[in-house]
Amino acid sequence: MRMKPSPAQAHPSRSLLVVEDDKASRDLLGLMIATKFPEVTIHYAEDGRAGLELFKRHTPFVVITDVNLPEMDGIQMATEIRVLKADTKLIVITAYSDRDYLEKFNRIGFDAYILKPIVFSKLFNAVEDCFAEAGMEPH
Repeated sequence: MRMKPSPAQAHPSRSLLVVEDDKASRDLLGLMIATKFPEVTIHYAEDGRAGLELFKRHTPFVVITDVNLPEMDGIQMATEIRVLKADTKLIVITAYSDRDYLEKFNRIGFDAYILKPIVFSKLFNAVEDCFAEAGMEPH
């Protein structure tokens, strides 16, 4: 007897990558996203270099990243992801709201930025918008 793939397996593009160096924050992000979007496959990385490697391996549709990361920061990682797959949806989570950072985010082409402390309804809306733009419902 063959098992049916889960909805996330049937639609592998319904996946996202969370890149956050703080384990408690990474775990909370994953828990909240998994609760809101149970059919989305979530991958996790603790730094920008690991995030880039996971991106190459799994090609998630959405990448959610912090800016300050060890090994490679979120801006450099996002820039490299844009080169690899330009239509990847990028969401940055940051405490930075000054003009220089906002200009960097725009140059790279982040689809959304969420200021810390995170308001999860804003993050959920950003994730929903990313999937909706591609004609995919996240759940």
